[in-house]
Amino acid sequence: QVQLVESGGGLVQAGGSLRLSCAASGRSASTYAMGWFRQAPGKEREFVAAIAWSGSPTYNQDSVKGRFTISRDNAKNTVYLQMNSLKPEDTAVYYCAASGGRYYRPDEYNYWGQGTQVTVSS
Repeated sequence: QVQLVESGGGLVQAGGSLRLSCAASGRSASTYAMGWFRQAPGKEREFVAAIAWSGSPTYNQDSVKGRFTISRDNAKNTVYLQMNSLKPEDTAVYYCAASGGRYYRPDEYNYWGQGTQVTVSS
């Protein structure tokens, strides 16, 4: 079992930055692949970014490449999503998730946080 708690969401103007954090606890939390998903109102959940348990390799959805960076600190059992050059279309609830399988397979994530709201104003 892995428990996940996200933080760092908020309201930001377009072009601004936010850093999301996800603290993991539980047995062998640092050995899980970690990912960030998001869901905007009326839309399906999207697989945004992911990172293997060792910190490399990583995955980024095309729409966030060059703007978002996922990283992790296994000593702190924390994964981060640095979001720069934010756009109104990035507005969503962002969820942290953990996978005991392949980091690039969104269907293999089976532990989820409660989500944190990110709102980007134009």
